[in-house]
Amino acid sequence: MASSTSSADEGAFKTPKACRVKSLGVQGGTPITIPASPFMKKLGCGTGVNVYLMNRMEKLNASPWAVKKINSQCASKQVAVYQKRLNEEAKVLKGINHPNIVGFRAFATARDGSKCLAMEYGGEQSLNDLIEARRESGLKAFPAATIEKVALHVARGLQYLHNEKKLLHGDMKSCNVVIKGDFQTVKICDVGVSLQLDENMTVSDPKAEYIGTEPWKPKEALEEGGEISDKADIFAYGLTLWEMMTLAMPHLEMLEDEEDSVDSMDESFDEDAYYERLGMRPALDVEALGGSYQRMVELFYLCTEEDPKKRPSAAQIVQALENNAPLEKTPEVIVID
Repeated sequence: MASSTSSADEGAFKTPKACRVKSLGVQGGTPITIPASPFMKKLGCGTGVNVYLMNRMEKLNASPWAVKKINSQCASKQVAVYQKRLNEEAKVLKGINHPNIVGFRAFATARDGSKCLAMEYGGEQSLNDLIEARRESGLKAFPAATIEKVALHVARGLQYLHNEKKLLHGDMKSCNVVIKGDFQTVKICDVGVSLQLDENMTVSDPKAEYIGTEPWKPKEALEEGGEISDKADIFAYGLTLWEMMTLAMPHLEMLEDEEDSVDSMDESFDEDAYYERLGMRPALDVEALGGSYQRMVELFYLCTEEDPKKRPSAAQIVQALENNAPLEKTPEVIVID
């Protein structure tokens, strides 16, 4: 899920009709109506998909759903790829039940054959939307208490995925965390590229491909033959906390300078330097943050260790945050300044 976008201009469309679809989800095949895209507010978009807000008027006091659909502008040769991912996401999401992960509601096939995944409405905006809005308002890092709340809730979701479901999320980042209200709820979304973990918390299937998103990838995911484990999510989780402290995207600081024109950004972007930095811990101005951020800085350092074995597990993070325990004493990990 990426930045929120306003609803499309309805005048650009012919009068759309709601399509009758058959649910393969919780309603046991009972027909449901998915409105045409122009009749729903666009919440955000991702690679090949859009997410819309669906208000269920047919039921009294029914909670809204978030509906993920294949982007109509998606290249025809890519449609099958994204439909397969949507199908996989529905399958995975159907077996998940956790307060910090967006829930499954229904999986439907429209008359044109396209897939629609209806999910719990996790919130008005993604964490990335809030980061962008805060930066554009000229503000600095989120309050330390807010970052710690997000850290705990996301870690709880990851602990459930890793330990209960033996699943690697595979694409942790601020875009894939949705927020309701003033951080009233914090939920992980987009499990469409998740991978199965074995008893050693490792992705052992040689055919499994770690997708991720480049700036959040750990070193082992960038190396040919690198072993992918639950610690790949932990590295990306650490960078998600870094995003909240810096209001920037990992390794792309030069692109965040809004004073530069597009042309000058293109000229100044050092592609070689960018690729050299991938998989490494980005710089953090600890002094500028101040003492109240110490725990989150420590957690960021721990989670972004280059050696996966030195990173804490999600369960260790949850335990440390819930018990207010010293993060630097988490078993088998050390802090390097």
